[in-house]
Amino acid sequence: QVQLVESGGGLVQAGGSLRLSCAASGRTDTTYAMGWFRQCPGKEREFVARITWNSGNTYSADSVKGRFTISRDNAKNTIYLQMNSLKPEDTAVYYCNARLGKVAPVDYWGQGTQVTVSS
Repeated sequence: QVQLVESGGGLVQAGGSLRLSCAASGRTDTTYAMGWFRQCPGKEREFVARITWNSGNTYSADSVKGRFTISRDNAKNTIYLQMNSLKPEDTAVYYCNARLGKVAPVDYWGQGTQVTVSS
């Protein structure tokens, strides 16, 4: 029903920057929020940042506040994650998420994009 395609991952040195993109297609009319999660090696998937679709309100995890910024382009049904001051601990597979509906929500996920930060 909703397809999510991430792009922008890659290899970067510590202190560098990357911008991830996630384009949503399909039946997105009831999207409540979109966001980013990541799964670091040997760790569970964790929340990174999200943006409420209608209001544009943003929220991010403490571990990335001040370094990562989530934004949106409503016309393109696309969200972005600007990642600055990257650290090796940011190395992970980053997943795009779309949550449809405020009550009884349904989550959709992209396939993930690898971000590797070298020392």
